[in-house]
Amino acid sequence: MPSKPTLQAIPNSISDPATRLQRSMAAVPHHTIKNEIKLRCTEFDHKGNVKTTAGEFLKSDLCQQHGLHARDLRKIDSSFNNQMPVLLVRPEAILVNVGHIRALIKADLVVLFDSFGSTDSYNQSIFIYDLEEKLRMSTSASGGLPFEFRALEAIFISVISSLQSEMDVLVHFVTRLLAHLEESIDQNKLKELLQYSKKLSQFESKTLLIRDVFVEVLDQDDDLANMYLTEKKQGHPRTEDSHEEIEILLESYLKQVEEIANTVAIVKQQMQSTEEIVNVILGANRNQLLLFELRIAMGTLGMSSGAIIASLYGMNLHNYLETNPHAFAIVGSTALGISMMVFAFCSRKLKMLAKGTT
Repeated sequence: MPSKPTLQAIPNSISDPATRLQRSMAAVPHHTIKNEIKLRCTEFDHKGNVKTTAGEFLKSDLCQQHGLHARDLRKIDSSFNNQMPVLLVRPEAILVNVGHIRALIKADLVVLFDSFGSTDSYNQSIFIYDLEEKLRMSTSASGGLPFEFRALEAIFISVISSLQSEMDVLVHFVTRLLAHLEESIDQNKLKELLQYSKKLSQFESKTLLIRDVFVEVLDQDDDLANMYLTEKKQGHPRTEDSHEEIEILLESYLKQVEEIANTVAIVKQQMQSTEEIVNVILGANRNQLLLFELRIAMGTLGMSSGAIIASLYGMNLHNYLETNPHAFAIVGSTALGISMMVFAFCSRKLKMLAKGTT
C-alpha cells in the first residue's frame, strides 16, 4: 500500500504562488513591519522638561493622539527625500519642517522628530538648550508669548542662526576668491568659482523656500488665528482678524530671512560681474594672440614675396648679371623692398579691419 504523506511533506507539495506569498508574509516578524511605520521623537512637556528621549512611536498612534492625518506626518518624515519647508496649522497642533528642524507643537507639548542622532549635532544641541530655556519661562517673563509661540521662536532662532552661519562661511570664501581673481586670473581659481557659484545658488534656493513659508502663513488669516493653541484650549479661540502677536513675530523673522537672501543675491551679482570681467579679459587676451599670429603671418608673407626673386636667381642659368658688380645690391634691395611693400599693405588692411570692428 502507498504510504500517506507526512505533515512535513504537505507544505512542500503546495505550488500555488498566492499561498506561498501569504505564508512568506506571515513568517515576517510583526515588530519588523511596525518599525517601518515608526518615528523617533523627543517630547518636551509644558515646563520644558524632557518626557521622552529618542522614543519610537507608531505613526497611527501619533495621528490619533494629536488629531492629525497621515498626510500631515509625511511632511515631517525624514524618510522622504527632497521635502519642501512647510509650516502647517492644524486644529490642535502646528507642524514645522523648516531647515534642520522637524517639530510638532501643541498648547502644552513639543515633539521633536529625529532631534537626537542628527548629522547637525552642534546646531541641534544649541537649539534644544534654547528651547528648554524658553519653554521654562512664564508667559509674563517672555513678553506675553504663550507656550506655542515660545517654541516657534526657538525654532526660528535656530533656523536663522544656521542660515546666517552657513552664509558667513560662503560669503567669506567667495569674497576671498574674487579678490584673488582681481589680482590674477588662474584656472584653478576659476574652477573654485564655479563650485562656489553652485553652492551659493543652492543656498539661495533654500533661503527663498524658507522665506516663502513665512509669506504663505502671513497671507492666511485663518491659519494665523488658529495658531493661538493655548487660548483655543482654554475655550477662547481667536477671530480671523485678531492675530497681531503672531503676525509681528513672523514678520520679524521674515525680515531676517530676507536680509540673508538679499546678501546672497548681492554676492551672486558680484560673482556675475567678476565672471563678466574675466570673460572680457580673456577675450582681450585671445584677440591679442590672434593679432600676434596675424602679424607673424604677414611677416612670413612679405619674406616669401621677396624670396621669389632669390629663387629665380637661384637657378643655375646664365642671366648676364654674374659679372656685374652692382647686381647683388640691386637684386637684394628690390627683394627687400617687395617684402616691405607687402608687409605694409597687409598692416594697412589689418588696421582698417580693426577700426571697422571697434
